[in-house]
Amino acid sequence: MAQTSTDQDKIYQQRMELYKKAEAVSLIPWYYFAAIDQYERNVRQVRRDLPKPKGVLGIYIKPEIWAGPLNKAENDTNPFTISQFGGLGIDGNGDGVADPTNDEDIIFSMARFLQSYGTDHQHIKMALWNYYQRSKTVDLILGKVKIYKKYQTLKLDGHVFPLPLYSNYSYKNTWGSARGWGGRRIHEGTDIFASYGVPVRSTCYGIVELKGWNKYGGWRVGIRDINNTYHYFAHLNGFVSDLREGQIVEPGTIIGSVGSSGYGPPGTAGKFPPHLHYGMYKDNGYTEWSFDPYPHLKMWERMEKIKKKQRGRK
Repeated sequence: MAQTSTDQDKIYQQRMELYKKAEAVSLIPWYYFAAIDQYERNVRQVRRDLPKPKGVLGIYIKPEIWAGPLNKAENDTNPFTISQFGGLGIDGNGDGVADPTNDEDIIFSMARFLQSYGTDHQHIKMALWNYYQRSKTVDLILGKVKIYKKYQTLKLDGHVFPLPLYSNYSYKNTWGSARGWGGRRIHEGTDIFASYGVPVRSTCYGIVELKGWNKYGGWRVGIRDINNTYHYFAHLNGFVSDLREGQIVEPGTIIGSVGSSGYGPPGTAGKFPPHLHYGMYKDNGYTEWSFDPYPHLKMWERMEKIKKKQRGRK
C-alpha cells in the first residue's frame, strides 16, 4: 500500500522524538542524529547486503561493533557482557536488553558513542570519521546537518522541475544513449532543450557540492540532497552571481541559466544546441553511480502543474 502523507508525518514525529531524547541525554543537537539516521537509511535502501530496518530509524550498527569485536556471542544482547567486550550496544529503553533492532537502544548507543568524543562540532566530526572510516561519508552527513539545522524540520523531500514551467522547453528519455566526444561513453542524464538564458533551478533541498568547469559538462553545478542523491546540472551559460560551494539551496532556487558550454577547455561553447543536461547519482557508502532521472523529471513536472492549478482555484 502507498504511504499517505499522514503516515509519513507520524513517522517524522516519531523520529524527531527519538532525536530529541538523544539530544537531552547527550547534549548533542538533534540534527546530528537526524543526519546520521538519514544517511544510513538511504544507504540501506540501495544495498542488498544490509538488513532492512525494523523500526522508524535507519541506523544500522554491525553485530561485531554492537556486541564488541572480541565477543564470541556476536548476537549478544546482554548490556553487561557487551560492555565488558567494548561493544557499542546499550539498553536505551530500560528493559534489560541491548537490542540492535530497537530504536531507543540504537539511538542511545549512537549518542553515547558520539558523546565519548565530545559534544562540539569538531569532536563529533572526529567521531564520525573513526566510525565510518570514509571522508565522503562524513562530508555527506555533515552536509545534512547543515540543512536540518537551517530548516529545523525533517520534511525536506519537496522537488520542482529544473526549468520554470512557463518556459519553452522539450525533453525525452536519453539516459544510457551513446556519446562519442572524448571517447565512447553513455549519456548519464536527460537533456532538456530550451533557449539561452532560461533560468535553471535547484530541484531539491540540498548543498551545492560542486561549481565550476568540466570539459564534458562545461559550466556545471552539483547539488547533494537529503537522500544522498547528487543532482548534476551541466552545459550552463553561467551561474547566478552569489552561488557558492557549500551553499544551502531549496526547490526553486535559481542557480544559473541554460547554455551550450562544454566539449573543450574553459569557455568553450556553441558545439551543440542550448540545453540543460540533468543527471542524478546515488551514493551507497562505497561508490556512486548514475540512474535514470527521466521518471523523476516527469513526476516533478506533473506535481508542479497540479499545485499550480490548485493555487489558481483559490
